[in-house]
Amino acid sequence: MVKNSFISIIFQEKKEENCGSVEFQVFSFTNKIRRLTSHLELHRQDYLSQRGLRKILEKRQRLLSYLSKKNRVRYKELISQLNIRESKNR
Repeated sequence: MVKNSFISIIFQEKKEENCGSVEFQVFSFTNKIRRLTSHLELHRQDYLSQRGLRKILEKRQRLLSYLSKKNRVRYKELISQLNIRESKNR
C-alpha cells in the first residue's frame, strides 16, 4: 500500500514537470515491468510479452547506468524509492 501511494505521488508530481527526465522514464518502465510480470505469472507461454519485458528491462538498465554515471546521489534515491536492486556492473 505504501509503495502504491508513493508511486501515485511521484506520478502526480512528474505530470507537471518534465516527462522526459531519466527518473520519470525509469518510473514508467518500472510500472510496465511490474504489469508485465504479473501478466506473465498467469500466461507463462506468452513469448511476445516475455520479449517485450526483456527489452524494457534493458532500456531501464541503460537509463539507470547513465544516471549512476552522471549523478550518483539521484541514482541512489531513485533505486531506494522504487525498491529496485542496484546494478551488478558497479
